[in-house]
Amino acid sequence: MISIRTSARAGTALLLAIGALAARAQAPVSVPAMQGDITPVHDPVITRERGLWHVFSTGLGDGPQGLIAHRTSRDLVTWQKGAAPFDRLPDWARRAVPGATNIWAPDIHYVDGRYRLYYSVSTFGSNRSAIGLATSPTLDPDAPGYGWRDEGLVVASAPQDDFNAIDPAFLADADGRQWLALGSFWTGLKLFALDPATGKLLRPGAPPRAIARRPVPAGAPSIVEAPFLFRHGGYYWLLASYDYCCKGVNSTYYTVIARSRTPEGPYLGKDGSTMLAGGGTILLRADLQEKQRFRGPGHAGHFRDADGTDYLVYHAYDRERRGAPVLRIATLRWGSDGWPTAQPVVE
Repeated sequence: MISIRTSARAGTALLLAIGALAARAQAPVSVPAMQGDITPVHDPVITRERGLWHVFSTGLGDGPQGLIAHRTSRDLVTWQKGAAPFDRLPDWARRAVPGATNIWAPDIHYVDGRYRLYYSVSTFGSNRSAIGLATSPTLDPDAPGYGWRDEGLVVASAPQDDFNAIDPAFLADADGRQWLALGSFWTGLKLFALDPATGKLLRPGAPPRAIARRPVPAGAPSIVEAPFLFRHGGYYWLLASYDYCCKGVNSTYYTVIARSRTPEGPYLGKDGSTMLAGGGTILLRADLQEKQRFRGPGHAGHFRDADGTDYLVYHAYDRERRGAPVLRIATLRWGSDGWPTAQPVVE
């Protein structure tokens, strides 16, 4: 027979244990501080080759890094400059987009034995834009066969078009079909079918499919950009950025996510709202509070590592660096409801 005193002691011990576990669960997770070459970074994408992480981003900086920037890391914490893919803007791009000086928002994927680097060329405020493609068998400049081969134009937009051909995002679906999402402002995000043999448009001249837009007054732009598509759990997931980047700590940028059973949509948020009407579920946001250090988190890219971990790379504006755009990395944790949350990998 258990005495009342013994039961009380056991109950007290149990309550203390529960309290300790609760405190531990509520305590902030300690993560290392990212260091090295982590700013300025805009519109990053991430991949991994033989243990080395690679981030490609909009060209900001000196020399070839000012065309497309490239960084590498062994541990996701310390970053250094990598070999830049281009040392000059391709001739076709100069002709297609007069006045362009650098390359924006690349996307990187390993497809059929070669890395495909999709990239965009444009000028601010214009939809006279173009997306090109470069390929290489490896990302290691010391490896046999290394070298970026420019494959030329994939798709272009002009003032008479209702979309802007920047921010490319590649997807290979479960049936072997390939797609390219793109878009920034104008009437929103679009999707084109690709020819798997070339990585270029399957049906040149065919109109794209709309996958995201935000309702706006007549004549105003749809404030959505930076698509990224990936597969998980029987769904296709669409990442996109809403509101305004590029204003330092005053940026209102944030990232939403939605899913669909098919690559062509419709993409719906957790509450059933459609991305075709400005819906979706918020994934990354720095609420407008002075205590938030990293402002305007957006232009997110996804990569699934060999162990199944889903990584998210994006940029944000660091209050402690006077609003400079910095590299940010998180993992996606999938809940019992099938929806993800983002957990920082580094500070």
